[in-house]
Amino acid sequence: MRSARPLRSLYVQVLLGMVLGVAVGHFLPQAGALLKPFSDAFVGLVRMMIAPIVFCTIVSGITSLASGKAIGRTIFKALALFYLLTVVALAFGLVTAIVLRPGAGMHIDAHGLDTSILAQYVKHAQPGGLVAFALSVIPETMLGAFEKGDVLPVLLLSLLFGFSLNSCPKAGRPVLALIDGVAHVLFRILAMIMRLAPLGAFGAMAFTVGRFGIRSVGSLGMLMVCFYVACLLFIALVLASLARLHGFALWRLLRYMREELLIVLATSSTEPVLPRLIIKLEALGCDKGVVGLVLPAGYSFNLDGTAIYLTLASMFIAQACDVPLSASQIAMMLAVMLLTSKGAAGVSGSGLVALVATLTVIPDLPVAGVALLVGIDRFMSEARALTSVISNACAVIFVSMWEGACDRARLAQMLGVAAETAGDADSAEDSARRTPGM
Repeated sequence: MRSARPLRSLYVQVLLGMVLGVAVGHFLPQAGALLKPFSDAFVGLVRMMIAPIVFCTIVSGITSLASGKAIGRTIFKALALFYLLTVVALAFGLVTAIVLRPGAGMHIDAHGLDTSILAQYVKHAQPGGLVAFALSVIPETMLGAFEKGDVLPVLLLSLLFGFSLNSCPKAGRPVLALIDGVAHVLFRILAMIMRLAPLGAFGAMAFTVGRFGIRSVGSLGMLMVCFYVACLLFIALVLASLARLHGFALWRLLRYMREELLIVLATSSTEPVLPRLIIKLEALGCDKGVVGLVLPAGYSFNLDGTAIYLTLASMFIAQACDVPLSASQIAMMLAVMLLTSKGAAGVSGSGLVALVATLTVIPDLPVAGVALLVGIDRFMSEARALTSVISNACAVIFVSMWEGACDRARLAQMLGVAAETAGDADSAEDSARRTPGM
C-alpha cells in the first residue's frame, strides 16, 4: 500500500500524464494530434468554474476587509506593482533581443510570407485604446459578466456586490452566508474536476508533440532559447530577489505550487490553476480579501511572460526582416506594449494576439512577420504562462505583506513543509478555511 501512495499524488499523476503524452506524440504523431480534445475538455471544465469562484471569493474577501479605504489602497498597490513588473519584464525582453540578436542574418522578405494563418489572431487583435479597454470591462448585463468567463467584468461586479453588502450588514448577512456556502460547494466541484488534470496533461502534450514535433523549431530555435533565457533571468533576478527582500525563498514557493506549475506547463494556460491558487495562497496565510482582489486582477494586468515575449518577438521580427529601429521608435513600441500586454487572457495563443495588436499600431514593423512565429508559438506559450503565474503568486504575497494581511509565521510553516502539503488541494482548502482571521 505504501509503495502505491506516491501514485495518489496529483503531482505524480500529472507528471506521468505528460511523459505518456510525449511518448504517444513522438511515436504515434497522428494519434497524438487527435488527442487535443482531452486537454480542451479539462481546460473548459475548469474555465467553467472560474467566474463563480472568483465572484464568491472576492465578495467574501471584501466583506472581510476593514473598509473601502483598505480596498482602494490594496487595489492601488497591486496595480502599481503590476505596472512596475511589466516595465521590468519588457526591458528584459528588449535587452535579451539586443544582446543575443536571435533574428540577425535571416534577411526575410516580409512581403513573401503567408499571412493567411494570421487571420484568427488578427480578428481578435483590434486595439481601441485605453478607453475602449475600460469600457470592455463593463458587462452588458449582470449575468453577462459570467457568460464569457472573462475575469475583469466579474471583478467589477464582485466589487459592487461586496461594497453593497458592507453598506447593509444586517440584510446582507444571510446573503453572505449563502455565498460562503456556494463557494464551499464550488471548491469541492473543482477538486473533483482537478482529478482529470492528468488526462488533460496527457492530451495536451500528445497533441503538441504529435502536431508540431521538434522539427518545427528549426532555424527559430535561437529565438526560443532567447525567450526561455529571458524568462528564467526575470524569475531568478527579479522575482527571487523581491521574494528574498520579503523574507521567503522563491524556490520554496515554487515547490509549494509544483502541481499548478505542471498543469500550466502541460496546458500552456494559466486559467486552469486560478481557483487552486486562490485556495493555496489563502492557506499560506494571505488574507482572503487581498487574494480575491489581487490574483484575479493580476490575470489581466500582470502578464509578465507576455510582456517579455512582446519585446523579444518584435525585435526578432525587426532583425529578421532587416528593419532598423531608432531609440524613439523602440520607446513608442514599449509604450504601446504597456497597453497591449494588459487584458490578454492567459491561454495558449494570447501572446500572438497581443503581438498582432501591438504591430498593427506600429507602422515600422510588418505584421506579416508574425507568421514566422506561429509554428513555434506553442513551445513558447508554456514559458509565458509559467512566468506570469509565478509573478502573480508572488505579487499576492507582496501586497498582503504591505497591507499587514499576511501571517508570516504561517507562510514560513507552509513553505517549510511544502513537500507534504502541496499535493493535497482539499487539505489546503480546509487549512485555509481554518486559518484565524481568514
